[in-house]
Amino acid sequence: MESHTKERIMSACSANKNRVPVSAIPRKANFVLGGLAGMSATVFVQPLDLVKNRMQLSGEKGAVRDHKTSFHAIARILRNEGFLGMYTGLSAGLLRQATYSTTRLGVFQTLTDKNSSTDGTPPNFFQKLLFGIVAGGCGAVVGTPAEISLIRMTADGRLPVDQQRGYKHVFDALFRITKEEGIATLWRGCTPTVTRAMVVNAAQLATYSQSKQLLLSTAYFVDDIKCHFAASMISGLVTTIASMPVDITKTRIQNMKTINGVPEYKGALDVLVKLIRSEGFFSLWKGFTPYYARLGPHTVLTFIFLEKFRFWYYNYTQS
Repeated sequence: MESHTKERIMSACSANKNRVPVSAIPRKANFVLGGLAGMSATVFVQPLDLVKNRMQLSGEKGAVRDHKTSFHAIARILRNEGFLGMYTGLSAGLLRQATYSTTRLGVFQTLTDKNSSTDGTPPNFFQKLLFGIVAGGCGAVVGTPAEISLIRMTADGRLPVDQQRGYKHVFDALFRITKEEGIATLWRGCTPTVTRAMVVNAAQLATYSQSKQLLLSTAYFVDDIKCHFAASMISGLVTTIASMPVDITKTRIQNMKTINGVPEYKGALDVLVKLIRSEGFFSLWKGFTPYYARLGPHTVLTFIFLEKFRFWYYNYTQS
């Protein structure tokens, strides 16, 4: 018993060495480290983002579904587009994280640090929810152009060759969208994108921070990678359930085409009505498996990278 207690104390002491004091990271560094964490995670989960987008566009307007399951989608993509096809839109995914995650994680961490007490006590759960909403909204506005490029690039492979947009990379997509459809198109679907980001970040950032705080209050966790992983998976599940209806709405709007000057959808409410009417209520959670399979690991990797980057930065500046 004494041996176990000593191990717990030693483990806790070791973990506390990895903690970065409140407000120890400069404001600008919080933004940069947040972006790097999001980009690092995206390299690993881009194929799942591709599958999620394909699943959400499958069976649009009551048409026959392209993919029966996530595994069927993966097999079909590999067969028709090859292994590298799984990484279609990676440049857009990285730019999205460089804009969206840099902003949201930087804003959230800055607000959290500024509102923590002098003894290091973090803000309460409802404050964290508010900070997550603000951070998500700011990040979404900045990241929407990269988001619409990502949606279109990942959706291209499901279309007949003569209907494909054929963007070479994210900057080609941004340039052509601006040239062919006008600069305002880069922010098409901004309202559902901002709404989704507010829901995602309120759920993700607040539940991660709160879950980590609760786990550390038990006798089973210390501030290490095991705690970060458990808190991230809890956060990912809550976020998936809460945000999927808004996400599929955003995906449909950003991928829609304008035919003879008439857009396929009038707005977010029109998407929801048509979606539920033609595909059923539970189609709002279409692609749940790849969404959680993508969001769970992405959440885990983002926060693990962020914790490590903050720790390395702090140690570097203190040496």
